[in-house]
Amino acid sequence: MDDKEYLKHISSTVRPQKAPNTGFTSSPLFKVILFGVIGLILIIVLGSFLGGGGDGKTKLASLQLHLDNTSELVSVYQKSIKSSDLRSTSASLYSVLTNTSREIEDFLKTNYKLTVNSLEKTVKDQATQSKDELDAELLEAKINGLLDRVFVLKIKYEISAFMAEETDIYNSTSNESLQTIIGSSYSSLSTLYDKLDSFSETK
Repeated sequence: MDDKEYLKHISSTVRPQKAPNTGFTSSPLFKVILFGVIGLILIIVLGSFLGGGGDGKTKLASLQLHLDNTSELVSVYQKSIKSSDLRSTSASLYSVLTNTSREIEDFLKTNYKLTVNSLEKTVKDQATQSKDELDAELLEAKINGLLDRVFVLKIKYEISAFMAEETDIYNSTSNESLQTIIGSSYSSLSTLYDKLDSFSETK
């Protein structure tokens, strides 16, 4: 290797490196803030996705729709129930569901000018599908002579769903009038659930 090639070789190995980026964007603090912001955004998006139930008035209108659909089926199948005790419990349930629905309807109209017809189509469609599925199960049970047993199981499930919805609404509102409506319904439903549970244990 002659002198010229040797110097070329040396110069290529000692070329100045790019100065490291010492700005704020490369600092550890910036990375912490960036990851924090990204995490917060993900939490908000995930919370919105999981919540999915909308605001308080939408949840309340959805509850009313659920009450209406279930009370309609209770009314249809009540007369075909064999047990007089179960028919009596069913009649009490129908009364609780319809009274609660009426009170919620009045509350929504007075406070929000809202009715169940204002709910999104997807919400109403889902409620209709759930009603149709319950109707089909009760009808099949009636045809097979198992209505009493199936009615107890299915209505206990519906009552549990009502109580979960009502708990959510009660805990998310500070309106004393609404809390009174929901609290009264919850108490009545809890009593009826116990009656149905007792009936199922004696069959």
